[in-house]
Amino acid sequence: MASERDVRARLQRAGQEHLLRFCAELAPGPRAALLAELEPLEPEALREHCRNAAAACARPPGPPPGLATRLRPLPPERVGSASRSDPETRRLWEEEGFHQIALNKVAVLLLAGGQGTRLGVTYPKGMYQVGLPSQKTLYQLQAERIRRVEQLAGERHGTRCTVPWYIMTSEFTLGPTAEFFKENDFFHLDPNNVIMFEQRMLPAVTFDGRAILERKDKVAMAPDGNGGLYRALADHRILEDMERRGVEFVHVYCVDNILVRLADPVFIGFCVLRDADCGAKVSPPCPAPSSHLPFLPCSAPATSPAPVCIACPSPAPPCLAPPPPPSLPPCPAPPTAPRPCPALPRPLLPAPPLVRLAHPLLVFLALPIGLQVVEKAYPEEPVGVVCLVDGVLQVVEYSEISPEIAQLRAPDGGLLYNAGNICNHFFTRGFLQMVTREFEPLLKPHVAVKKVPYVDEEGNPVKPLKPNGIKMEKFVFDVFQFAKNFVAFEVLREEEFSPLKNADSADRDNPSTTRRALLAQHYRWALQAGAHFLDAHGAQLTELPSPRGSGEPAAVCEISPLVSYSGEGLEVYLRGRAFQSPLILDENRARALQP
Repeated sequence: MASERDVRARLQRAGQEHLLRFCAELAPGPRAALLAELEPLEPEALREHCRNAAAACARPPGPPPGLATRLRPLPPERVGSASRSDPETRRLWEEEGFHQIALNKVAVLLLAGGQGTRLGVTYPKGMYQVGLPSQKTLYQLQAERIRRVEQLAGERHGTRCTVPWYIMTSEFTLGPTAEFFKENDFFHLDPNNVIMFEQRMLPAVTFDGRAILERKDKVAMAPDGNGGLYRALADHRILEDMERRGVEFVHVYCVDNILVRLADPVFIGFCVLRDADCGAKVSPPCPAPSSHLPFLPCSAPATSPAPVCIACPSPAPPCLAPPPPPSLPPCPAPPTAPRPCPALPRPLLPAPPLVRLAHPLLVFLALPIGLQVVEKAYPEEPVGVVCLVDGVLQVVEYSEISPEIAQLRAPDGGLLYNAGNICNHFFTRGFLQMVTREFEPLLKPHVAVKKVPYVDEEGNPVKPLKPNGIKMEKFVFDVFQFAKNFVAFEVLREEEFSPLKNADSADRDNPSTTRRALLAQHYRWALQAGAHFLDAHGAQLTELPSPRGSGEPAAVCEISPLVSYSGEGLEVYLRGRAFQSPLILDENRARALQP
């Protein structure tokens, strides 16, 4: 370990010597811990980090200058859809995905560096249970989905296969996560196939560019965002491990989505057949709201036989066609027709005059990056939007889009910028290797202004009441700009996206809404499989949950991922049978119900 003198000299070069101002007061143990934390910080990198944080925070808030004139919706020819595809096309995608899983070419990678602070807990979010009848945590649900998809692929192809689970943690979550997995026997996964690694930490910085001391013996550190994945992959030689295992395709996702389908064979198959190096998911349109909202006109011809710009309207009544906003020029000409998709047995059909994202008549370009997105539920929903900026694919944060742009409507009444990013991605290993080797240093950090605990000049701990510091983060989607071939994949929100962000005191994305989303999904699956539910008096219930899964189901039904991955195979247990609430269909109950 470096001496105090060496560390002090390095901090002087970085302009951050104040981090040692209490060093003389510390006992040997805490002093050694502080020096060990400071030693890896390179002086030039630390100086640049603090300077960039202060400069970025000083910029005026709001959308980047001129963004409105540079923004375009995601072109429809880049989007596929599971929900709107014909059954044969979906079957081809799914079969290809299972084939790759059976060949041991698919891995999943979990982004789990964040704590459950907004949930009001101090442990990792994956250890949280939302109140399901089974009391399963997010980690357990995800582990069981991996086991089930391995089983399904193995049964189809007569082999034993493995989907390795890579888990990126942080300084805050690595220890508790590793211990939790050990306590739960890795949820009956092979521990050799659960690979945990740690992302880097960066100092939090004051508004004037000084790194913050959290305690006399500790710097205030924060994970470098989910975009720290690429540096962490290189630091821990994860891609080399994938290569040794024969992994070619990686499904990356965030820990907090209770409905996430790990190694989704339909998504994997779609991306592989499109020769994509990255992929993401989008959902079908919400019911059209009031049409008394602005349209975005476009100069592209509505009769073009090729896929046309999403914004090209058919003639609208004069009362619904106000002049175009002055900041938004006409869209560029529509793209040329894509080559036919090998997964589709029919030729490309002409696009209609008006095209929404992932119209079922469209066939998609072969693109090596895949993204999973859902349609935004409402204009102000705090999810980034997948779109084009200056013709380059990006995810623009919701905070960077003005309310006027966010509320623009396509001619059918849906949101124009509706491709909500849900941090659910497909990458090829080759693309990840290229990013870590060439492009990671080019990723620009984003500013997050936070309340950061600190010690004052006398060494007293302070918990600020308002934001006082800057945490710099990189985002996992910042690499989309480097993709040669990108596809998005449309999914139903009620089937695949319900994030756990907040405590129940919030009105959205809380334990109650996520629990309700999962139970409503399982209730739908049971009804589709032919089950009936009875009330307390033995009368049959007929009420369905709301279309978006936001309402309470008429009966409580939880189906173990070990029994069904996505609603498949339930008829043998449920068809023609009546159940009273709650129905907990785990492996034991399934065996008892099997004819």
